[in-house]
Amino acid sequence: MTDAEWETVRLLLPVPAWLEGRGGQPEGYCHRQMLDAVRYLLDNGIKWRAMTVDFPAWSAVYAFFRRWREQGLIAEFHHRLRGQVRHAEGRSAEPTAAIVDSQSVRAAETVGASTRGWDNGKKVGGRKRHISVDSLGMLLVLVTGANVQDRDAGLPLLEQLRRLHHKITLIWADGGYGGRLVDFAREHLAMALTVVKRPDDSTGFTVLPRRWCVERTLARLMHRRRLVRDYERLPTTSEAMVMWSMTVLMGRRLARRRPHSPG
Repeated sequence: MTDAEWETVRLLLPVPAWLEGRGGQPEGYCHRQMLDAVRYLLDNGIKWRAMTVDFPAWSAVYAFFRRWREQGLIAEFHHRLRGQVRHAEGRSAEPTAAIVDSQSVRAAETVGASTRGWDNGKKVGGRKRHISVDSLGMLLVLVTGANVQDRDAGLPLLEQLRRLHHKITLIWADGGYGGRLVDFAREHLAMALTVVKRPDDSTGFTVLPRRWCVERTLARLMHRRRLVRDYERLPTTSEAMVMWSMTVLMGRRLARRRPHSPG
C-alpha cells in the first residue's frame, strides 16, 4: 500500500490485546507488512506457501490472517473503514437501506463437498456469495453451497443484517428473494423488502435502479484473482477474503480524499 493509504488506515486498525493489558505477546512483524502480504495474496491468487521473500514467512502471515478471522478483527477493521467512507461521503455511519444479491463462483478441489453445490440457474458448481451492501460498501457476507436458493439463504442474511444494523428498514433485491421472504421481513424483522424486476421488454444488459450498486460490488470482487474461484476450505475463510478485498477498496478511496501535506 502507499504511504497515504497506510496513514489513512493505521489509526483504524484493531488494537492488539497486549497493548491494552489483556494478555498475549507483542507481534514480531508490523501490521503494515502483514496487510501488504494479505493484499498480495488476494491480488495474485497465490498459495500461502508461495508467499515471496519480500514479506514475512508464510506461516506468520497465515497465523495473522487466521487470528484476525477467528477473533472477528477483520470484520471490525472492515466496519470501521466503512464508517469512515460513509462519513467522507456526508452520510451517517449507520445505513438505513441495503441491497442484497448473490454471486456463484466455481470451487477448487480444496473445497469440501459439504459446503459446495450446483447452481442450476448459472450452471456453476461451487459456492455462492450472498452479500448485502449499502450504496458505498459491503455490510455482510454469507457463503453457502451454490445449490442454496436465494430466498433460503436470504433468511439468515436478513436476520444477521437486522442484528448488526438496527437502523436498516428498506431492502432492495431481485426476484430470487421474493415470495415468503417478503412477508417474513415485514412481519418479523420490520423491514420492507422491495423486489426490483427487469422490464419485460428489456434485452441484454440493463442497469436496474438500486440493484446496480450491489452488482458493482460483486464485479469489484472479481478484480482479486483469489476471489475469481473459491479455494478456501472453510466458508468463514471465504467471508474473510471478501472483507479483506473490500478493505483494500475502501482504504484506497479514503487515501484519495486525504489532503496532501505541504512541501
